[in-house]
Amino acid sequence: MIATQRSHGLDLSAEVLSYPLRSAFTIARGSRTEAVVVAVSITDGTATGRGECTPYARYGETPESVLDAITSAPLSRVELQTALPAGAARNAVDCALWDFAAKSSGHTVSALAGLPAIDSRATAYTLSLDTPDAMARAARANTDKPILKIKLGSPGDVERLNAIRAARPDARIIVDANEGWNLEILPAMFAAASGARVDLIEQPLPAGRDDALRDLPRPVPVCADESFHTRADLARIATLYDAVNIKLDKTGGLTEALAVRRQAQALGLRIMVGCMLGSSLAMAPAMLVAQDADWIDLDGPLLLAADTAPPIGYRGATMFPPSPELWG
Repeated sequence: MIATQRSHGLDLSAEVLSYPLRSAFTIARGSRTEAVVVAVSITDGTATGRGECTPYARYGETPESVLDAITSAPLSRVELQTALPAGAARNAVDCALWDFAAKSSGHTVSALAGLPAIDSRATAYTLSLDTPDAMARAARANTDKPILKIKLGSPGDVERLNAIRAARPDARIIVDANEGWNLEILPAMFAAASGARVDLIEQPLPAGRDDALRDLPRPVPVCADESFHTRADLARIATLYDAVNIKLDKTGGLTEALAVRRQAQALGLRIMVGCMLGSSLAMAPAMLVAQDADWIDLDGPLLLAADTAPPIGYRGATMFPPSPELWG
């Protein structure tokens, strides 16, 4: 599927692409074997900017709905912020406009944003939800990944967590429950996470049912993911959570993500920068947001069987700055 439009003297093209995964990726809500993304190019005939987003069914998005939204988007970053709602479509266009501004001006996006240049950072590596034995094997197979993000949210989570910790006593561990727990099991899961020396727990309760976190003692910091999208959510989130997971597909692009980071830090929230399943083109702008993050989860390309070209370079868990040809 391909869509085109012209606005503000610029031509936009968007197409749906599919990247096969190295293996099935399973979370509490289901499994997938491919990453379906929408890639956007914006050009004036000389310079071309690119961006990518991942339509996410959890938020009511499909590739078709995202393409439709992109074809109506103004190709002005200022106008875009109010013309489209936060989400995947606005993200792809916003990041492409930032890249176009960099390519056409000869300056980097970091310079245009008044920020230091993108530098190498270590990312967490995600272990798909599976049996305790299978997840322990995956942990042992990735000894070059010092930070493991483990997908939980189903019966047997304590056994999974303990098996992974036994397999990798050296690793830092982030737990992502993907809304899969409830208030009844939460104290036991917090205790198990504390015993396993977990760094962070993402989204333990379903979005909209997390008010209980306000007064609940917790020995491990808790991070909002599905409950949090943009600055409009921060006032509530700051009373419930210790951290926020900033994903460009949720904020609707780099512009809002940078604003979210500033405001969240001002409220005393810690920062995680995460991603949907996507290629290096989606990771590159997120790296700019992640430069001073407390936790980074930008391992999407490591889960793909094939990546975009040119890709971001990874060595173990270290990801290197994107080349100018890729983005920024």
